[in-house]
Amino acid sequence: MAETVTMPKLGFDMAEGLLVRWVKHEGEAVQKGEVLAEIETDKATVEVQSTFDGVVLKHLVDQGTSVPVGQPIAVIGAPGEALETVPLVADVVQKDAVLVDAATGVAPLAQAQEGQPQGTVKASPLARRMAAERGLDLRSLRGSGPGGRIVRRDVETALTGAVAPQSAIVAIEPQAAPLVQPLSVAVSGERVALDKLRQAIGRRMVEAKQTLPHFYITHEYDVEALLTLRKQVNQALPEEEKLSVNDFIIKAVALTLRRYPNLNASIVGTELLRHGSVNGGVAVSVAGGLLTVVCKDADRKSLRRISAEVKQMAARARAGKVRPEDIEGSTFSISNLGMFDVENFAAIINPPEAAILAVGSARSLPVVVEGQVQVGTRMKATLSADHRVTDGVEAAQFMQALAEVLEQPLRLLLD
Repeated sequence: MAETVTMPKLGFDMAEGLLVRWVKHEGEAVQKGEVLAEIETDKATVEVQSTFDGVVLKHLVDQGTSVPVGQPIAVIGAPGEALETVPLVADVVQKDAVLVDAATGVAPLAQAQEGQPQGTVKASPLARRMAAERGLDLRSLRGSGPGGRIVRRDVETALTGAVAPQSAIVAIEPQAAPLVQPLSVAVSGERVALDKLRQAIGRRMVEAKQTLPHFYITHEYDVEALLTLRKQVNQALPEEEKLSVNDFIIKAVALTLRRYPNLNASIVGTELLRHGSVNGGVAVSVAGGLLTVVCKDADRKSLRRISAEVKQMAARARAGKVRPEDIEGSTFSISNLGMFDVENFAAIINPPEAAILAVGSARSLPVVVEGQVQVGTRMKATLSADHRVTDGVEAAQFMQALAEVLEQPLRLLLD
């Protein structure tokens, strides 16, 4: 029986995706797990894998089309199977469009007319949000989406050549001549449009800081033994398999989270959901911002497997070819700026998680050991935690327990 493929939800805040390219063409065989299409979200271009075996009977949307989450995009079935066995695509699309826009309280099929409020314009939720953030009137745009629907690319096109909205123009009062005359050569500024990834990061971080009551705990760790062990292990590994300090940190954090499930949790309504798996989110620097790739079940994987998986996912992220499973399901995040000679910093929690660990550089410092000043190697890390989920005592205990693992790193090779 033919199966309908729908636009997947690649992240809890995703409303729609842009179908960039069909990898499998109509009439082409596809197996479960093979890449079917490339989808562009606010964060990255994602390779979407087929969840069915069969033949691509029909593409329901064209390349370059923005599609709401849950809307059908293709039909996969047996060779020669008639499409009549599939529910009418138009009916399904109509239902999905109503459901998606009903969530925003907007009549999705209403046509924009002169004098009507902006809320009746036929536009995707993402396009509405982008337009609202930049003060753009949707009634002035022509939609290029299905049925004349205004989609993300229409807003982006308008913003690229748009003049600042009247409401954003501020009159500047004349001022007295400055006491110090300016340089004879004036330096003009420039306006650079925020790309999709930066806008998405901005929305999420604003939401996190406004809705999550953050508090912070910083601890200093003795990482002399860890660095020594890493050096010894790497001497026995080929170059492409060498372990990073971050690999040790991911495993150590995952093991410690077993003892502190409140920090490996999310708030769902009035309940606290303690996740059964420890999925470590690792912040990866990409062009224009950051992506978080996810090492699932990090507490049950070896250091070498953690290292290999994170390297592969980071490479795909930087190449703009992440897979849905690369960026889904994180339960606790780690942001490491140690390679940039950062002593310490505080990170913003990645919703809907309850905490994030910010890791600084390992530094050689004078330390006091049994009354004697010696040279030691120390690394600071700061936990940002959601005060609705945990408190200072539990967070401090977590940081102390993490020290037990990091400062006795041999157990990371055994557990």
